[in-house]
Amino acid sequence: MRILTRLALLLTLVFSAVAQASTNIENIRVWLAPDNVRLVFDLSAPVEHNLFMLDNPRRLVLDVKNTRIGVDVANLGLDKGPIAGVRTGQRDDGVRLVLDLNAEITPKSFQLKPNDQYGHRLVLDLETAAEPEAPVVSQPKSTPAGPLRDIVVAVDAGHGGEDPGALGPGRIREKNVVLSIAKEVARLIDAEPGYRAELVRSGDYYVSLRGRTLKARKINADLFVSIHADAARDKRARGASVWVLSGRGATSEMGRWLARKENSADLIGGVGSVSLEDKDDVLASVLLDMSMTASQTSSREVAKRVHDNIAGFARMHKPYVEQAGFVVLKSPDIPSILVETGFISNPQEAEKLNSSGYQKQMARAIAQGVKAHFWERPPAMTRVAEMKRGGTTLAEAERTYKVAPGDTLSVIAVRNGVSLDDLRKVNELRGDRIRVGQVLRIPAS
Repeated sequence: MRILTRLALLLTLVFSAVAQASTNIENIRVWLAPDNVRLVFDLSAPVEHNLFMLDNPRRLVLDVKNTRIGVDVANLGLDKGPIAGVRTGQRDDGVRLVLDLNAEITPKSFQLKPNDQYGHRLVLDLETAAEPEAPVVSQPKSTPAGPLRDIVVAVDAGHGGEDPGALGPGRIREKNVVLSIAKEVARLIDAEPGYRAELVRSGDYYVSLRGRTLKARKINADLFVSIHADAARDKRARGASVWVLSGRGATSEMGRWLARKENSADLIGGVGSVSLEDKDDVLASVLLDMSMTASQTSSREVAKRVHDNIAGFARMHKPYVEQAGFVVLKSPDIPSILVETGFISNPQEAEKLNSSGYQKQMARAIAQGVKAHFWERPPAMTRVAEMKRGGTTLAEAERTYKVAPGDTLSVIAVRNGVSLDDLRKVNELRGDRIRVGQVLRIPAS
């Protein structure tokens, strides 16, 4: 009888332990970005967890209570990030995950509730470099006596990584569509002499909203272009739109910068750049207001050109440029626009947005609007400003030439008064091979 009693007690303890470990880690997804790694744990239910660091050797420990794991962590593909190795162990009170580190990281974790794509999730972010609250520009965009520079455009593909953005029919994801368009916009701008395009994200990973504007400021961007695809519950909603920062959004951002100025070395104002740190409240307010006013004026001008270009082939949601307080539009000294390329929730527009041809058409409309704006108002000490000052017209800057029998690339360059290197660059040629009938773009001389 005593043996049966002990056996019953043992079984009770076993079943109790199993019942407590009622949550499963069903999958682990990894997103590698240039400056951070994100691990997402797909869970069968919410969990309690604890995150802490250990030294000698440096490692990060994640304890997830009352949980079982059925995932092989050896196949996560973390060898290119700050993680040297991963180990897991099943403990009486749950799962322990140990990450061996080969770089300094700043970890943080949080849980996400279920959405239409995923269930409960635990997110672990490992930042390889702490993102400063107050961005500092390392050098001015130009100096009065300095050499000519390229116009720099930051091209931002919205969402990414664990954040898919809007979802369309057939599981079309906004993050993929806008990355394709952004890459084409950057390619078109970068191929133009006098311009340099930089992608805010070049792959499928997440970048924070403030991190996007921070990158634009780090590269001394003359313009920030954020590309998205809209969604609505009503699947009949359709139309592209172009947005700039609203007055209310500008006011709130101005207050945010002024509140931080004594604890930061923020630089504003574009050319030359000005720090707010050592200015009194009145002067700091005036300088910031001047910078934001100039930025908003340029934003509206380039947005209008892009809006009109898109309206030439696509339905527009509104016949004018719209305004909102989007965080990515709030950089005080960088003109910024946001392009909603269409409603991905609309079956007809989703089909177009998923088409390579339509993506390229949208990218051309954006890139041409950007270039037309800067041709009209080129920043000082840029190659574009020098070309315009020398009498070159926009039409001349966008010339083309059809290759005829007997033509060579060097002959075409001499005939059109341009350098061979610029001719190769604008046409993305690795060598000098061309074919009869090929149409070449001729850069401005």
